[in-house]
Amino acid sequence: MALMGGWRGRKTAVAGLAAVTVAQLVSNGVCKQVADRPRPRKEWFPHDEVEDRPDFSSFPSGHTAAAVAFTASVAPLCPLTGVLCVVPAAMVAVERVQSGAHSPSDVAAGAAIGLASAWLTRRAPHLILRHWLRP
Repeated sequence: MALMGGWRGRKTAVAGLAAVTVAQLVSNGVCKQVADRPRPRKEWFPHDEVEDRPDFSSFPSGHTAAAVAFTASVAPLCPLTGVLCVVPAAMVAVERVQSGAHSPSDVAAGAAIGLASAWLTRRAPHLILRHWLRP
């Protein structure tokens, strides 16, 4: 996007990366440190992938937060890219539950963080400028 999309592509790429950064800081930097939630029980998943999960807190899903944040932040700026990102973002969310790394509520919280991050990174410049330029 940044290399081939011109000014609009660069703006879209920056928005996506900013939203992913905020989502990762909130989900992995804050929430996982505060909520020490164990991963789902290994016995619930009849496959070997469950052995490769991380040991730290499962709440919220940082992968889902990042995928949703990127998708939600690029969609208003480049609708085609947003539409193309919806399926992979949904697949990330489903895979996190299917693999046993997260419970559905972990994924839902990650999606909420992703949406909030996209909204915040889109609105923050306007809010900051309005606050600083207030007479």
